[in-house]
Amino acid sequence: MDDQSLLADYLDRPTLAKKIKKTPKTLERWESQRIGPPVTRLGRKPFYNINSFRSWLKSRETPMVRERKGDA
Repeated sequence: MDDQSLLADYLDRPTLAKKIKKTPKTLERWESQRIGPPVTRLGRKPFYNINSFRSWLKSRETPMVRERKGDA
């Protein structure tokens, strides 16, 4: 098993930041504020599990507010 297959389900910070159109600094700030996606560290390098990120993103959804009858 090579190193690439061990990290196949993980993205490094710059890669995730690019995919979600944020800066790596934003992800770093979210981590320090404990509001961002779960992070796994190997030494000092952060990695993000793709499935954990998707779950975190899903948890950030807010339901659409429906108008009440008569409000229009």
